[in-house]
Amino acid sequence: MSVAANGAPQPLGAMNPSEILRIVDAIHRDKNIDKEIVFQAIESALVSAARKNYGDDVEIVINIDRKDGSIHGTSNGEALDPEETVGRIGAQTAKQVIIQKIKEAERDALFEEYHEQMGQMVGGVVQRNEGRATTVALGNVEAILPRGEQIPGETHHANERVRATVFDVRKEGSRVKVVLSRTRPQLVQRLFEQEIPEIADGVIEVRAMAREPGYRSKVAVSSADQRVDCVGACVGVRGNRIKNIVDELAGERIDIVRWNDDMQVLIPNALQPAEVDEVILCKMMGRAIVLVREDQLSLAIGRRGQNVRLASKLCGWDIEIMTQDELQEQIESAVTGYCSIEGMTDELAERLVGEGFLSYDDLSVIEPDDLMAMGGLSEEQVEAIIEQAEAKAEEAEQAAAAERRRLKEQERIEKATKEMEALEGPSPADVAANDETTDEEESAEGGVELGESPDTLDDSTEELINDADEPPADDDSTREG
Repeated sequence: MSVAANGAPQPLGAMNPSEILRIVDAIHRDKNIDKEIVFQAIESALVSAARKNYGDDVEIVINIDRKDGSIHGTSNGEALDPEETVGRIGAQTAKQVIIQKIKEAERDALFEEYHEQMGQMVGGVVQRNEGRATTVALGNVEAILPRGEQIPGETHHANERVRATVFDVRKEGSRVKVVLSRTRPQLVQRLFEQEIPEIADGVIEVRAMAREPGYRSKVAVSSADQRVDCVGACVGVRGNRIKNIVDELAGERIDIVRWNDDMQVLIPNALQPAEVDEVILCKMMGRAIVLVREDQLSLAIGRRGQNVRLASKLCGWDIEIMTQDELQEQIESAVTGYCSIEGMTDELAERLVGEGFLSYDDLSVIEPDDLMAMGGLSEEQVEAIIEQAEAKAEEAEQAAAAERRRLKEQERIEKATKEMEALEGPSPADVAANDETTDEEESAEGGVELGESPDTLDDSTEELINDADEPPADDDSTREG
């Protein structure tokens, strides 16, 4: 048996121990497969081929010495002659089984290699674009970068170098399918580790991360050394470090946040650049009510709620942004609404509001044990209160849905009215109004002010008016017509 340049076994001939060892070593080096796996593949191939000669009912055992490559076999416990073990076995059959076993071993080795790299960053060269996926060569395997795992708006071209994280690895037949991603937060994490030496050395630690790929990311960092400014080190001199990361992420904006274990400090940091007046933590709800000034409201919420959404993911709290007046209004509405529930006392309503339960929907998801402890209520009373809260929450949702439908219908009617007016032209009232405006403008241009007496008109103006009042003369052309 010999081995081709690509490491594949050739037909079995006179299989001697040194040849076996050479085959195993060549496959180990070329295919990066453990030698023990190759030995087992050859043994299994020889057993499979031997059964075709001795029958499936015969117990065949074949072992290969790992040191000298010698073959030892038994048939139903009786030793087989080494030459008979190899010679009487179909060489071609053994070859096919060995090839199959080695392919499976190669697939398993690739699977283990990339499975260990899950979440890690790899670099490759774009081969081609096929439909909604891009094929990337990673060296020993072709990986797939699906459209859904690419940063929105970016395109990749053949021979372009691209970096991504290993998102999924699975076996498909005799091949391994490696799926890459450029949208996962791990890519930002790995880029920070690569571009910022202090993170790789462990001086600075990335404590939390939230990302909306292609638009914005928030990264919370802390420093183990008080002499090292974690935010400044990540930004770099004149922003060169963070710029390299932003360029790799197709211009995605990155906010670097200083981490703090105290949520009263971390949440305002996460909401930057907005200025926060106060943070109220409602621990039972896992909600943080953040109070801001009116002029900071839109900045804190961000475009389409992006800033507060990323801050919530970063801190692990449900953040609700409002002004002081809005909070007071919600508190009064909640207390009034809770007091209308049968079995609810004023004191319990105020305690619920103090814990951040500001709507019927909040109250409908409260843990019964918590409500029993807060109000000293029985299980039956708690069930009745929650049942009423669920009913009122449903009514409120239906009312809100009806209002949304009404506003949508109103917008549709207004849009249709404007379109009809554009097609039909201005109304008679608009025309009359425009005519009056035009007359006034012309009078002003002619030097005549509103309320001016005709006696003040000059001779030429009076002559024009008199001529306009006289009937037209009957000329010959008019009579002939």
